[in-house]
Amino acid sequence: MPLARPQPARSKPAGSKLPGPLLALVAAGLLLAGCDEPRPREPQRNPTPQPAPATGLPPANLSADDAVERAGPFGWDASAEAFTWRGQPLKAGRLWTFDGSTDGFAMSGGELLPAETAGLRVAERAVDAAIRSPSGLELDGARFSLVLVRLTRLRAAEIWDGSLHYSTAAHGEAAEFMDKPPAGSQPLVNETVVLAFDMAEPVMGGDDWTTSLIDQIRIDLDDSEGGEFLIHQIAVTEPPPAAPDAEPAAPDALRPKT
Repeated sequence: MPLARPQPARSKPAGSKLPGPLLALVAAGLLLAGCDEPRPREPQRNPTPQPAPATGLPPANLSADDAVERAGPFGWDASAEAFTWRGQPLKAGRLWTFDGSTDGFAMSGGELLPAETAGLRVAERAVDAAIRSPSGLELDGARFSLVLVRLTRLRAAEIWDGSLHYSTAAHGEAAEFMDKPPAGSQPLVNETVVLAFDMAEPVMGGDDWTTSLIDQIRIDLDDSEGGEFLIHQIAVTEPPPAAPDAEPAAPDALRPKT
């Protein structure tokens, strides 16, 4: 009887289990591939509302409605919209009333905005803050030699200045060309005054104003921060009329200077 021959080993059918080490490598690859899959989108929450950045002056908490107007030779005639001297209107070369506008005025060292009703709100944020008119005024200094500023102080400051500087085609702002209002013109809190600058006889500058075309004026109120004002009107006018049959002279109200 013939002997049985050994049968050759059969290959494993497809789909059979892989050896342990190879199976571990395949599982690791699948895990890494799964990491590249995008995560489900999470619902986005609305961002927390942020307050708008503050611009300009906050709403006014100070008012000039109850301010007391100081008596003096200069005043404001609301019906005529003109400055007066002892009741007589003065001819203005330039007049600014700030009805909802800055009228081209700008400020360094502080903030300046039209008031909620009328006038110009001024807040001094630094020492030596300065308020400037528009340039290009071309005012005849010989004819218009009086600068009037009607204002109300809303908040006190430590140091008062009260000076007026100006520029012409020949020179810019300088300490050599400036004036001060009469002594005692500094306004108290909740007091309205008219600052009068007699540029025919300034503190510094001689006859420079009256022999020049004025390009721009600059007004310095306090010389320390913290002060606030409401400027009602500013004008550059002719000087007060001289008394009949008398030598022209500046009224006593304009002397002495501070």
